[in-house]
Amino acid sequence: MPRHPRIHLDGVPLHIVQRGHNRQPCFFTTADYLAYLEWLGDAARRNGCQIHAYVLMTNHVHLLLTPGDAQAVSRMMMALGRRYVPYVNATYQRSGTLWEGRYKSSLIDSEAYLMACMRYIELNPVRAGICTDPAHYRWSSYRSNALGEAVDTITAHPLLAGLGQDDATRQAAYRELFNQVLPDTTIGDIRLALNQTQPLGSSRFFDAIELATGQRREAKPRGRPRRTEL
Repeated sequence: MPRHPRIHLDGVPLHIVQRGHNRQPCFFTTADYLAYLEWLGDAARRNGCQIHAYVLMTNHVHLLLTPGDAQAVSRMMMALGRRYVPYVNATYQRSGTLWEGRYKSSLIDSEAYLMACMRYIELNPVRAGICTDPAHYRWSSYRSNALGEAVDTITAHPLLAGLGQDDATRQAAYRELFNQVLPDTTIGDIRLALNQTQPLGSSRFFDAIELATGQRREAKPRGRPRRTEL
């Protein structure tokens, strides 16, 4: 099946995943995580992207960001790769590719899915069995969004302002979201949209994308539809 072309739109949030080649590690020591985050923040600022959430796992990365213009995302990811990949190759005396081809991405309907996507990203270490509380994982944006820890890489999405009148109230409301189970259907929707490089949102969101791009884009389950008994 031919792969779908990526769609990036000015000012529309985007969920990105980039995996290590053959699911191999792309982070080995604390210094690697720190270097990646420093260069991610620098590339985002230089290219007009706002990072709202992230998690760095051993062999893959999730980002949730909003680009100022559609071309900014590719520029940011290219700039980041040009610094991080040579660093890993030189540090560990290796050569060749680090990442598994091109990154995957999914436009996110902020009204319908942005908060769910943030939870999905920051709960990765919990789902992987690394910890039971996302606050215990160092390499994610959770402690910035939920605890107010200063992280230069992160820019709060405007939707977070609606969670309370001050920082403490907003952070408490954000933490409360994590006491609610993220439904399996939501997790499945997020993964399907990423795997198919399709938008994630409501029918109105799909309509807006079609109006902007001239393409009808939405994720659909693969395989034949199940036969319905009459």
